[in-house]
Amino acid sequence: MARIQLDTDAYPFPMPVVMVGAMYQGRANFMPAAWVTRVTTDPPLLLIALTKSHFTSAGIQEHGEFGLSVPSRDLVAAVDYCGLVSGRDQDKSGLFEVFFGELPHAPMIAACPLTIACRLERTFDLSSEWLFIGEIAGAYADEECLTNGQPDPRKVDPIVLTMPDNRYWSLGEMVGAAWSIGENYAPER
Repeated sequence: MARIQLDTDAYPFPMPVVMVGAMYQGRANFMPAAWVTRVTTDPPLLLIALTKSHFTSAGIQEHGEFGLSVPSRDLVAAVDYCGLVSGRDQDKSGLFEVFFGELPHAPMIAACPLTIACRLERTFDLSSEWLFIGEIAGAYADEECLTNGQPDPRKVDPIVLTMPDNRYWSLGEMVGAAWSIGENYAPER
């Protein structure tokens, strides 16, 4: 099979979509983001990358807190809408039922099956983006999306994004258990 070199901006691997929530100018604002990842487990840190000009970025910097809400597939139109309009032009605070956990400036979306409140730990200044690292202050899940007390990806039914084709996807099936499926693998030599 031939290996084809791609443009450097062509990275169509799936990225999880979250709704980033921040309080700004006295109201909750939300935007979708797919550049999100776990950084460490002790302490529990997450990283999100947001364009500097986003209204949500200003809210994170103002209060040092943010919420991450993991939307399920049935919210994809509302998620996309939040990415099409700016909080500067459209008040998005009434689009969702909002709740707060331990952090008063980390709004989360009640309709999302999995939510996380983060306290801003560190900010990295890149050319056009901020990298925000937040420590998890609280994590919440709808009871219906749990299996054996843990979030079940099939029940959460999260949205993933691919770029540069700019398409939303849902997860497929589980293919194996991490850190165990390869125990009996015998590489051919």
